Amino acid sequence: MQRVRYARVRVHEQMVGEIGKGLLILVGFTHTDAEPDLTYMADKILHLRVFEDQDGKMNDSILDAGGEILSVSQFTLYGDARKGRRPNFMEAARPAVALPLYDYFNDLLAKTGMRVQTGVFGAMMQVESSNDGPVTILLDSDHL
Repeated sequence: MQRVRYARVRVHEQMVGEIGKGLLILVGFTHTDAEPDLTYMADKILHLRVFEDQDGKMNDSILDAGGEILSVSQFTLYGDARKGRRPNFMEAARPAVALPLYDYFNDLLAKTGMRVQTGVFGAMMQVESSNDGPVTILLDSDHL
């Protein structure tokens, strides 16, 4: 999760998602992820205080800051490069499992009234962003 001034995602040179101030979330799923994990992660993302308040302290959530979310699916987050020279993606959920989880996760975020933009699941995407801070946070339900 990255706090951004703007973020865009293109597929085949076509803009498919774009936000102003908000969060760029690179989203990956493993075969053990389930709806309770996604509910927890969505709530954590929406309420994590990573935006500056009027005093310049990180006390505001994205809900407080009135930001937007760009959610981009990225199975490569589960690439394991501990052995050999090529990452192993065996821990990444297969598309038949990951796509429904991705849709459910984005719906959870959007149900709050948050403006949520997405990339295209499974597509070769070009993601552009301007980091604000920089503030980049790793959230993993296995470690929470």
